[in-house]
Amino acid sequence: MIRLAAVDLGATSGRVMAGSVGADQLALEEIRRFPNGGVRAGGTLYWDILGIYREMLAGIAEAGPIEGIGIDSWAVDYGLLDPAGRLLGNPVHYRDSRTDGVLARVVEKVPERELYDFTGLQQLPFNTLYQLVSEVDRLAAAGTMLLIPDLLGYWLTGSVGGERTNASTTQLYDVRSRAWATGLAERAGIPPRLLPPLRDPGSVLGTVRPDLGLPEVPVIAVGSHDTASAVVAVPAEPGANFAYISSGTWSLVGLELDEPELGDAARAANFTNEGGVDGTIRFLRNVMGLWVLTETLRTWATGDLASLLKEAADAPPLAAVVDIDAPEFLPPGDMPARIRRACEASGQRPPESRAEIVRCIVDSLALAYRRTVRQAAEVAGRTVDVVHVVGGGARNELLCQLTADACDVPVLAGPVEAAALGNVLVQARALGADLPDLAAMRALVRRTQPLRRYRPSGGDWAAAEARLSDARDVA
Repeated sequence: MIRLAAVDLGATSGRVMAGSVGADQLALEEIRRFPNGGVRAGGTLYWDILGIYREMLAGIAEAGPIEGIGIDSWAVDYGLLDPAGRLLGNPVHYRDSRTDGVLARVVEKVPERELYDFTGLQQLPFNTLYQLVSEVDRLAAAGTMLLIPDLLGYWLTGSVGGERTNASTTQLYDVRSRAWATGLAERAGIPPRLLPPLRDPGSVLGTVRPDLGLPEVPVIAVGSHDTASAVVAVPAEPGANFAYISSGTWSLVGLELDEPELGDAARAANFTNEGGVDGTIRFLRNVMGLWVLTETLRTWATGDLASLLKEAADAPPLAAVVDIDAPEFLPPGDMPARIRRACEASGQRPPESRAEIVRCIVDSLALAYRRTVRQAAEVAGRTVDVVHVVGGGARNELLCQLTADACDVPVLAGPVEAAALGNVLVQARALGADLPDLAAMRALVRRTQPLRRYRPSGGDWAAAEARLSDARDVA
């Protein structure tokens, strides 16, 4: 039996979990959970990185005897260190407006086709590439850029490096050669010296520094992009034709491939090719996810999601749908008002009651899942026989059923804490557990974790998709 600490950081909350891994055992215990989110100061939206670090240290201290530590988090955001290794300032939140208009400036220097040939990434305005270009004047004082898990690992061990699965989300990583795209960085105005040495999931960063007063155990590079860790814990059967949805603040929807898919069809459909554990490719697209629902609850100042979902299940299906990925849903704000405006603009009757608004959100999200799963399968030349939903969205019974209905294939929901499970599985293998490959890890997940199957029950999803397409054409 191996006992490990998994630091799993999401965009709205963080947690330290203790994981136990044995021949037929895989269990998690939540040690510490804390809120996370942006802090606005001087007109800029930052992360409270020192607060996150403090909570992480407290959680590890409370975990008791452990044999290793792994850290995963959301992607793209980073801290800049000066040449002496000191943090130059709080990392800026990817939802900050500083990247407005930057993408257009970059593609004047590096055309979109060339960007995709190198990096295979979906064009998103908050990609690390565009964040760095937005503060290019400040880069002269910096010595190294570290993504969030790498920064926290550096503070734990003193070791500087960049884990590959998260590096692959930056739009500065050559997905073919699995190295930094230094020439691309230079052309965009980013000094290549900022890009740290790369390391693979399962490598040991170092040992916890003695001055921290924590167990002096190895810190292990896991799939440090939380979706990479979550995909490790997708309980797929060997040889299954599966798609996955890592459903949280964002929903990452896609397929697991052996090689990147970099053709014109993939680029036109705005799919991303991100690195996975054991050299796999996560061929996926970011869908706005539960963010819109979370912001809706915040606007209403309520946390009673269960009651709202129960009422929404009884509301008329597909009465109104919106493009959940539209830019107006990206920033924080009054989501119910934005949903009503989007419905009015597309000629639909806006939802009025809270139940109708929630139903509109989950219907629209399931419709986005349907569209993305089908496009991924078409572009990659694959079939999909089952969709695995992992992460927090696996608890949302209405959303899971609607996803099965929309995709017209069974949905297998769970595990909920997929990222933390993937984190501890990679750690356990690095420390000698008999988990030679992803198939062995997933078999252990299937044997030990509660899963729920949803079967499709119909619905006129094609008509709803046509309605949205017509609205886009009008716009």
